[in-house]
Parts: sequence; C-alpha cells; structure tokens
Amino acid sequence: MTKRLLPIFLVFIFGCTHTPSIYKEQGKQSIKSNIQDIIDSSGLFTNMGIKIVSLKTNKTLYELNANSLFNPASNTKIYTCLAAISFLDTNYKFRTEVYKDEDTIYLVGGGDPDLTLEELDSLAEAVSSQIKGIHKLVIDDTRLDSTLYGEGWMWDEGAWWYSAEISALSVNDNCVDFIITPGKKGAPAIIKTNPSSDYYQISNTSLTVNDTTGFQKFKIDRDWRNQVNQFTIVGNIMDTTSVDTIYRNIHNPSYYVGTLLKESLKSNGISIQQMSRGKRPSTAKRIGYHESKSLIHSLQNLMVESDNLSAELLVKTIGFESTKTQGNWNNGLFAVKTFLNDDVGIDTTKLALKDGSGITRYNYSSANHFIQLLSWAYHQPAVRDIFINTLPIGGLNGTITDRALPSRVRAKTGSLSGVSTLSGYVFTHSGHPIVFSILMNGFTGSSKPYRDLQDNIVQYLERL
Repeated sequence: MTKRLLPIFLVFIFGCTHTPSIYKEQGKQSIKSNIQDIIDSSGLFTNMGIKIVSLKTNKTLYELNANSLFNPASNTKIYTCLAAISFLDTNYKFRTEVYKDEDTIYLVGGGDPDLTLEELDSLAEAVSSQIKGIHKLVIDDTRLDSTLYGEGWMWDEGAWWYSAEISALSVNDNCVDFIITPGKKGAPAIIKTNPSSDYYQISNTSLTVNDTTGFQKFKIDRDWRNQVNQFTIVGNIMDTTSVDTIYRNIHNPSYYVGTLLKESLKSNGISIQQMSRGKRPSTAKRIGYHESKSLIHSLQNLMVESDNLSAELLVKTIGFESTKTQGNWNNGLFAVKTFLNDDVGIDTTKLALKDGSGITRYNYSSANHFIQLLSWAYHQPAVRDIFINTLPIGGLNGTITDRALPSRVRAKTGSLSGVSTLSGYVFTHSGHPIVFSILMNGFTGSSKPYRDLQDNIVQYLERL
C-alpha cells in the first residue's frame, strides 16, 4: 500500500467503526464514556452535535461537534419564543378589529395566531348589532407584509396544516377541518367540514369498503399547484373505521377570514355585496374588536404544539413592534438576531436564521448556540419560569407525549426529513439542573431510532 493511499484507508476504517464526528468528544470522563457507550450501542451512524452542561456548576459534562452547524428544524422556535418574551410584554395581546366608514366595513388584522371560528362569529354578532343595510367589506392585513411563505420553504409542501400561509388575518390555523366517517359500503365517506363555507369546494370520490382487496389509500388534498381552494377526496375507507379529523390548509388566508366574517354577518342580517383588500382610513370608527389571550397562551401553543403559523406571526409581530413599520421576516429576524447577539452574547454571524419556525432548510445552528441561549434563559429570573412553562413535559404533553422521556424533562423537539433534534432541560434526581442540546442531521428513513437514542441519553442524564 502506498503512503498516498494509507491516510484514505485509515479514514475509511475508523469512519466505519465510530459515530461520525468532526471534533473529538469532550467532558467529564465517566459521563463522556457512558454517553459514548449509549451512542455506540445504538448502532446508528449520522452527523451529531451534542452539548450537555451542568447549570449548577456551568461545567461541560459532554460535548461532541458542539460548534458544528446543523439544521435545527423546530428547535428554531426556541429562538423565536425567547425573542418574543424579550420584545413583547408577557401580557401582550393581539387585536382583530372592525371599523366602519360610511357604507364600508374594514376588517383589520392584528396578527393573532390563535383566532378561532367561534371568536370570529362572536365578533360578527357584536358588529351586526351596530349596523344596518348593505355594505362593502375591505380586508386590511397591512400590519404585516403579504409574503405568504418563508425563505427556503419547500415548494411542494402542499396542503399540510404545518405549512399554512402566513397573514395578519388568520383563523383556525388557516385550515379547514375535515371530519370523516365511513359511509355505507360502496358509498363515499361522509365528510363534514369546519367551517362550512363557500370559500372552498370539495370533490369527494372516495369509497367505503369492507375488505382490503385492492385497497387505495384515503387522501385529502388541495389544488395547491394552481393556488386554488379546491379539495379532492379520493381512496378507500374501511366501514369499521372510527371517526377521524384531517386538517388541510387554505390559500389566501386574509380572504378566508373575510369570507367567513361576511357569511357570519349574513346570518346576522347584514349583507355584504363587495369584498376587496385595502387599508383602513383614519376617519373610520371602530365598532368592534376581539382581543386575544395574553402572549403566554400563544407561546405555549408555539412550543407545546410546535405551531409553525404562530412562530412566523410572532417573528413578523416582533418586526412590527421593534420598527413600528410593517412587520416582515426581514425586520423580525433582524430583531431576533439583535436580541441573540446583544442580550445573550451569541455571535449571530456564525449561524443562519431564515424563518421563525424551522420549516426552512436554510437555518443552521450549533448545539453550543442552543446551550448559550438556554443557559442564559435559566439564569434570568424574569425569564426562567415563563420560558420553562412554555416547554412540553416529557411523556405528558405536546410533541414529547409519546417519547420515552421522564417528566423531569422540559424540551423542544425538531423534525424534518433527515433531521431530528431535541434541546432543553433535565431536572435530575439529585436536584442538579442540566441543559442539553442534541442535533442529528443526514440520516435516511425513519427518525424513530434517532429519537430513541436522544431519549436514552436524556434518561441517563436524569439519573445523574
């Protein structure tokens, strides 16, 4: 073997017998050895960035590739959540308002990520008692910009609820709920929708069957390629199937909210003959509004349910509140990075942040970045309890309900194809709080083995 080939040969041999790494793992020897045994015994080979720190001593217990950049997926929401706590008062509330000027009604969006159908109906009822006759409806969503998708979002995410369009006027997570019940054998599935509206159309060619011969998967999709709200329901459903609900997003959420308000006003005796998009004039008089619950409610939904719509509306709202100009991803993310740099001390030139939810493939952060931020939050008395209470509890709620994580764990998950991440806190049996970040990128197939590995590491930490 030539000297030229020897280094390549050695890299190949050692690369096939150890977990891929860029830097040598470091930390307390016994913990380092035990965690490395957990990783090695998993038999998994992927890129990993891990850092684990004692919050009592501030000493690193273990690290592996802690400065290397990874796609964090929904761990990005940790940045968004703490920036929102920093920029917005915890009692901050979103308002959806209705104004009137002569024969025109203005529906003004305030970026509320949690507006419900019932709340919109209540607003319509309150407004209808103050007006009579026929009116025009103008939709004012100008508080935030009209860019519907974040930079780097995949063009073919389609009608899935997690990729709903972003607008200052949003309701029901900008989705339609399809409640599905089997029909009679040979008949289509029975479909009920919430809301029921003329804003969308449905073609249902599904078929109820009583055996699996030639079974075709049941699907609900929207014609997102043509950006229209035409839903198709196809495939088979077993006649023994329980009632289920499927959520699909809609196109043009501002008009969705406007149409639902128009339909609700009609049921209250108010006719809207024309609807358009515009800006409320200063002469218009407010005749009704809905005020959201406090910011804490939105942050808990953001983190526990990993709600992408909430993340992006919060980023744009931060942009609006920090500049007092129209909120957008540019000024919102600039404010987030300013917070990370100035308050937390993170060098934001060493990371990439392109959205607030983690949908994009253009986000890059290290385990060390998350440790810096999570440690900062823990050591800030005004922030610690507020933030920790937004995080899912191991094995009990949110995205870690079905994970093998003890209830002493409060953590945020992240998941994309080939990406699985978990960052948060472990409150150990000995009473020593630990902060950790585990980032995994570059695998193929199911993420479950990688999630299991994360859980095994965290279970070990809890016993320290």
